[in-house]
Parts: sequence; structure tokens; C-alpha cells
Amino acid sequence: MDFWHKLKKPIFVLAPMANVTDAAFRRMIAKHGKPDVIWTEFVSADGLISPGRKNLLHDLEFTEKERPIVAQLFTGHPEAMKKAARLAAKLGFDGIDINMGCPDRAVEKQGGGAALAKQENRQAAVAVIEAAREGVRSKEEGVGRREVPVSVKTRLGYNKIDMDWIKLLLEQDLPVLTIHMRTRREMSDVPAHWELMPEIIRLRDEIAPDTLIFGNGDVASMEQASELCARYGCDGVMIGRGIFGKPWFFDRRAGEKAPEERLKIMVEHAKLFDKLFCGRKRLKSFDVMKKHFKAYVSGWDGAKEMRMKLMEADDSRDVADIVKDYLRL
Repeated sequence: MDFWHKLKKPIFVLAPMANVTDAAFRRMIAKHGKPDVIWTEFVSADGLISPGRKNLLHDLEFTEKERPIVAQLFTGHPEAMKKAARLAAKLGFDGIDINMGCPDRAVEKQGGGAALAKQENRQAAVAVIEAAREGVRSKEEGVGRREVPVSVKTRLGYNKIDMDWIKLLLEQDLPVLTIHMRTRREMSDVPAHWELMPEIIRLRDEIAPDTLIFGNGDVASMEQASELCARYGCDGVMIGRGIFGKPWFFDRRAGEKAPEERLKIMVEHAKLFDKLFCGRKRLKSFDVMKKHFKAYVSGWDGAKEMRMKLMEADDSRDVADIVKDYLRL
């Protein structure tokens, strides 16, 4: 039995988001409100087997406190997926997830993400899944000695809602299928179609009763996530944008944080980001951290002015100084 089926339902998990769920933010989440399972950012399988792979490996760094942790990979090329999955298994990930839902054009140009949901690419989608399984089954040193389950995250379809796509994925005998409850064409411009979840569950029960179904889209609280599972019958919920500025999101006891506490956690996050990615390493620009500031600093008088100052910060020391000055007011 893989680790997925040892978890107590409903299962609540962290979504993979590029330049958001990086090593720094994942460590903050593991400390302040750990979910049942953590996903990495989505990483290019093609890039991981290229000469420049060292520039991507930092996206796959994790600590023991983040377990169970799943590496999410994308590609439209089975051989690249096979080799990247083998690498992820050797790195010690508990699971591997294939991104078949990202609408980013750069991802789709590589044949990955939502492009695999297109009718003409579905044979490639099946081949990519099997290649990932082949990669983790390798008898190479460090691989093949334990169960490394391969799951998929996708959307309801490409240009339209397409249950044949969902059916095809269910036929692949996946341990977990996560569905962003919108099509690729809809992006995030319409409300998530949670009303379709019962139909997906019926399909699952007919085709692959052992596959866990997670829903994703428009989830703003743990209470809402629990209610969606109870109402629609899915096994779990994946939370994406709702986590912004709230590393404590999955901790039901946390409640609302006072501005002072939010700011202190933000400074902690900024310092960790600086330590892991900036300075001599220069793995990422500190500007990446700034997308979190708007989420941390909102909802009270003076928040807008403070955010404007934070956007001018060059590093975590500047952030700490801005917060100190604000708290003295």
C-alpha cells in the first residue's frame, strides 16, 4: 500500500505553484500549519535532464519536516519524464505528480501541462504516465527499493468540460487524481465547477475505485475545504491561492492573525528566502518574495502604504527595518 492510502480522509494538500511553493515557503508552511501532503513547485522534466539542471535542483530541495512530499514534474516527452522521475525517486520524494493542467504557454510549448488534455496529445499523456512509473521502478542505486506512487493533476478539459479526458486518466489506475475544477480555456476567470464533482466520483467508482479524487479551485479556508468534501464526496482538497500570506492556513487552531503577528511571520519568511536563494547563491531574485507582501499586508489601516514601502525593499534586512518602524508607530 502506498502512503496515499494510509492517510486519514479527508486529505488536505498544498498545491504546486511556480515561484510560490519554493523551499522557503514550504518550510514556513511545515512549521506554521502543515497540511497532510506538500507539493513542490512544478519543475520541467526536460530541464532536469539538460546540462543546466543544476539551476533547477534547488526547486527540489526539501527537509524531513515537509514529508510526505511530492515532486511535481511536467513534460510532453516520455523519455524526459522517465529520467526525471528516476532522479526525483533518488532524491527521496514520497511521490511524483505529473502536471497536466498548467495553462502557461511556455509549459504548453514543451508539450506539457494542459496541452496533454488536447485530444491529439492524449496518447502522449498516457505514455508520460507510464514513463514516470518506469523511471521509479528502475533498479538503479537508490531507486526501486520502495513504493514511489505516480499521480496526476489536471483540469476538466482543454477548451470545454470533457469527461472523456477524466475517464482516460481514471483508466490509468492512479493512486490520486487531482482536478482543478475549470477548463484550460476558463483559466481562473469563472467560478470552479464543484457541482461536477459528484459525476467525477461516480466515474471513479465505476472505473478505478481505489483512486483518490482531490478537488482544487476557489478554496479560501479549511472550513470550506471540509464542507466541499462532505457535500460532494471527494477524498480531499488541494489549496492553491488561498495559502498566499497564510503559512498557518492548514492549522485549524490558528484563527485570524493580528497584524503584528502577520508581520513577524512575514519577516521570518523573508529572512529564510534570503538565506536560501539570495546572497552569494543568487538562485532567485529577492523580487520573487515581493508577491507575498500583498497577501501578508492587507486588511488594516496603513497596510497599503506599508506595502508600497516593502516593494522597494532590496533584501530581508530592509523588510525587517520597515516592519520595525511600523510597529513603533
